[in-house]
Formats: sequence, C-alpha cells, structure tokens
Amino acid sequence: MNPFEMVIGIVLIVTIGSIIRARMGVTRAQLGVGRDMMGNDINLRDPALGEENRQLRQEIGNLKDRIAVLERVITDTNSSSANLDREIEALRNRDR
Repeated sequence: MNPFEMVIGIVLIVTIGSIIRARMGVTRAQLGVGRDMMGNDINLRDPALGEENRQLRQEIGNLKDRIAVLERVITDTNSSSANLDREIEALRNRDR
C-alpha cells in the first residue's frame, strides 16, 4: 500500500465515523469532551470537577434556604423591630 492510498483510507475512516456519529446524534459533550475558551479539548468527566459541581450545588441550595428564611422574616407583618433583631441574631448564631 503506497502512502497516497493510506491517506485516502484514513480520510475515509474518519469521514464514515463522523457520519455515523452525526446520524446517531452523539455530541462531543456526550463523549465527555468539550472545549475551553482557547479552543483546547478538555475532559468534562473529570472527578474533581464533579465534586466541585456537587459542592457548589449544595452551597446554592443552602443560600436559597437562607433567602427563603430572610424573606419570611422581612415580610412578617406581625413582628416588631426587637423581634426582628432577635430572629436575625438567631440566624447568625445558627450559621456558626
């Protein structure tokens, strides 16, 4: 096999693979590959990134809970300012 035939063979294999992948609807993200801002391939299934993602989601959940409590405290029309101060201090102490 001469080099020209080998190049043609490689191009054919890559083209057929791309066509099959496109017909099956497989995206780069499903393969675990993405691109950063510089255009370099990155692995999207990095365990460290998954752990960081889990921690960030947990932190967002905690912040949403705190916002809900603060909204309840602020919109409660039956509380006086002293009662409001006590509730805010209780929230501060709970986080420590």
